[in-house]
Amino acid sequence: MPFAVTLSAAMTDQTEAAYRDAELLAAIAAGDMRAFERLYKTYFRKIVGFAARMTSRTDLAEEIASETVLAIWRGAGGYQGTAKPSTWIFGIAYRQALTALRRSDKDLRAKEAAGDMVGDEAAPDEVERLFLRDTLGRALAELSPEHRAVVELTYVYGYTAVEISEIIERPVGTVKTRLMHARKNLKSIMTAPPASGEEEEPNG
Repeated sequence: MPFAVTLSAAMTDQTEAAYRDAELLAAIAAGDMRAFERLYKTYFRKIVGFAARMTSRTDLAEEIASETVLAIWRGAGGYQGTAKPSTWIFGIAYRQALTALRRSDKDLRAKEAAGDMVGDEAAPDEVERLFLRDTLGRALAELSPEHRAVVELTYVYGYTAVEISEIIERPVGTVKTRLMHARKNLKSIMTAPPASGEEEEPNG
């Protein structure tokens, strides 16, 4: 199939999806639970994945997704149609993720002050181990949440710099700068020699 035809079909699919999602948001604003369930099925797992990679905290991902869809249910009437529905939805997810990180950091500091910290030997859950095992996953984990979000939205979800600027509520120039620094940092992290404790043993 010619590339132009394929691209046209993809754009048509995106337009139809945006129109469908806008209709769902309008119905949700009117209290339609069925519409909410349809939007939930479309976006919940996507938001979980986005939140997990943005925060490097799989233990927070479902909480963030739940808070996001709850915010959509409560605030669907605030969608004005000036951006794609998915852009508006991921903007909510982005802000919820930052809020969850701040709250988590505050709780962590409180536990440290109370002497209730869990020892370093506590094992991460299986999902986190699988995620961090991947080289790129480890590199992404060393970026700030804001930089991870830009990388995620660009390369996983295919948003443009303009759309990302709407999601994170920052100028397009800031988006481009964050992406540039993220790429530079990822390259530096992934090409760095292993730490002394991680060097491979010489072959016998």
